[in-house]
Amino acid sequence: GASVNKQTGNTGNALHGAAAKGSRPIVQLLLDKQANVNAQGGHYGNALQAAAVGGHQAVVQLLLDKQADINAQGGQYGNALQAATAGGNQAIVQLLLDKQADINAQGGHYGNALQAAAAPSGHQAVVQLLLDKQADVNAQGGQYGNALQAAVYRGNQAIVQLLLDKQANVNAQGGEYGNALQAAAASGHQAVVQLLLDKQADINAQGGQYGNALQAAAYKGHETVAQLLLDKSAD
Repeated sequence: GASVNKQTGNTGNALHGAAAKGSRPIVQLLLDKQANVNAQGGHYGNALQAAAVGGHQAVVQLLLDKQADINAQGGQYGNALQAATAGGNQAIVQLLLDKQADINAQGGHYGNALQAAAAPSGHQAVVQLLLDKQADVNAQGGQYGNALQAAVYRGNQAIVQLLLDKQANVNAQGGEYGNALQAAAASGHQAVVQLLLDKQADINAQGGQYGNALQAAAYKGHETVAQLLLDKSAD
């Protein structure tokens, strides 16, 4: 017969595929047939992460009941918690935290769960939940360097304000754009640029893809942002 744990392509194996699709009966069937709940491979690394990113709470619960390793590393999002936060599924995030998921685990596309929550729009409640559970607001790593830079680049002003209120370092270095102000300037979010300047962002901070915020705004053709920075006496 077919091998229950055979690896195939991007989905990893049959269990990963069923978990990603949220098919609880098939997940149950495969587990009953001794599918390895912690098998590694595929785009999402493991079945728990595949279920978490898809927002399939019943499958996540089933996998946890079957002793899935909640902090297993690998895949696009590094771990299940980061996958759930990237998907914006607050109930699954809460479930994973209740089961002792490591809130500050490093790895994956976004580096950590908080950055994963801060990057997409509309995940403010998940950001708040993570902060309430003592997520490190200044954790470094991932595509954007930190959560503040992720929120800034995407123009999520409410999340930016929330992170700043929780003492996010406005001048933290790292990531694709070097710092939050350059990220805001590159993406042309004038209101966010103003907010960062009001919070004493270093207007002449060097680094990142464009060197500094003014160069980022100029290169990207964001005239109003460039004017704002010039008015604030950028070099």
